[in-house]
Amino acid sequence: MVRLCGVTKSYRTARGELRLFEGLELEIGAGELVAVVGQSGSGKSTLLHLLGALDRPSSGRIYCASTQVNELNARDAARFRNEQIGYVWQFHYLLPEFTAQENVAMPLMARGVDRTAAMTEANRWLDRVGLENRATHRPGEMSGGEQQRVALARALVTKPKLLLADEPTGDLDAGTAEMVFGWIQELHREQGLTSLLVTHNLELAGRCARVIRLERGRLVDASPELRDS
Repeated sequence: MVRLCGVTKSYRTARGELRLFEGLELEIGAGELVAVVGQSGSGKSTLLHLLGALDRPSSGRIYCASTQVNELNARDAARFRNEQIGYVWQFHYLLPEFTAQENVAMPLMARGVDRTAAMTEANRWLDRVGLENRATHRPGEMSGGEQQRVALARALVTKPKLLLADEPTGDLDAGTAEMVFGWIQELHREQGLTSLLVTHNLELAGRCARVIRLERGRLVDASPELRDS
């Protein structure tokens, strides 16, 4: 489902070139739930941006859901994200002036689905994440955990193949983080997703099928050390 071949990512700064990755190699099979851990600034979020066609590598090739992502132009990248990728961020980025139902329906309407059908499907997904009674509420009227569940429903309403989650529990208290992670696990299995979860929470990471540590520009299998800790 996901393959990185010799991926390098660098940025030009006032002090010269900043190289985050060099020669990254990675394969993730269909149906895997993989955690990505590492220190702040190691490039974990950038890695997800590359996989989700939100950024381009400096060199190398990225294959995701049978598409060579790094060769997509802007229009095709937008279509790829809408059709293949579900993205959940640390901050939910719900539009405050719209209801939960409208926020979830927006990716479908962006695809051209008529409003009535999109809203019906949005309601179905809100029901699925236990928010059937919150459909007409705006984000400011919901708790942080509820808002993140709305964001999860929005990410999955288009039935993507790949779920990318960037610190989805990072802004939540321990109990709410556990609940949101449980929803991610359950929907990952139910929907047959391939999922990458960036997290600083090593306890949650250790419950994923595989854990990858990003350090010094390289990817290292960290599953054994977390399983033994």
